[in-house]
Amino acid sequence: METIDIQEVVTRDGLQIEDQFVPTEKKIDLINRLSAAGVNKIEATSFVSPKAIPNLRDAEDVMLGIDRKPGVTYTTLIPNVKGAERAAACKVDEVNLVVSASESHNRKNVRKTVEESFSGFSDIASFLTGTGISINGSLATSFGCPFEGSVSEDRILGLINKYLELGADGITLADTTGMATPKQVFELCSKVLHRWPDLPLTLHFHNTRGMGLANVIEGIRAGVTRFDASLGGLGGCPFAPGATGNICTEDLVHMLTFMDYHVRTDLDQLISTANYLETILGHEVPGQVIKAGKITDLHPM
Repeated sequence: METIDIQEVVTRDGLQIEDQFVPTEKKIDLINRLSAAGVNKIEATSFVSPKAIPNLRDAEDVMLGIDRKPGVTYTTLIPNVKGAERAAACKVDEVNLVVSASESHNRKNVRKTVEESFSGFSDIASFLTGTGISINGSLATSFGCPFEGSVSEDRILGLINKYLELGADGITLADTTGMATPKQVFELCSKVLHRWPDLPLTLHFHNTRGMGLANVIEGIRAGVTRFDASLGGLGGCPFAPGATGNICTEDLVHMLTFMDYHVRTDLDQLISTANYLETILGHEVPGQVIKAGKITDLHPM
């Protein structure tokens, strides 16, 4: 039975674009519940400027307030050396760096060229040397850019190589705006894993056009075993027209469980936590399983 790792991003990718600020104690409670549910990794927050993302202005308080469960990796997104310093002070397990594969999206997202972003990443890698903190390198718009269209496979391979030369321990290919197709996912991931067979490769899908879970299946067929997802399906790129949320964690675990894949994440706990998330936010979330129930939930005639 193949094992699939579930990596939760709701408290960073999901909450950052909510209209409301979720109180710090609620974020901490949410992360603790996700840890208890057995997800493999949690992207807890982001050490960015509070002016840029006000909803995550409590990053230190969140990281220092959570109960860290053995076996769960706690990661944070960082944009620069200052963010690395803040992350190191909170003793995170891993930092996540993000650059867009397309120049247009990178300029829109961080107001830098791709080369300028990598120059900054080099400084981050130097700062983190000897700290024991792992580095994950993410490539946004890996499967298409809303401004430029398709992104060549050769460009993706070249940017992965740049990350690995910096000392990245893992790579994430992100479908930032939901442009990936299952065929494209299989072909690109097959080429990546053929070139780097032992690479810890994560896929980060958005469900903007309804293909998120189909893309997961083709990623698995290509050999990928790590997937980002967001509780309730929250999230979406703030710099992409029409973007909607990430693939939904409980929907993903539901699908994998009933396809006989091994996931250590407890589905019932996830569903309960997704319902709790709705009470925190005061509105419905896009997930389907919390509305319809599991396929084993039968009803009287």
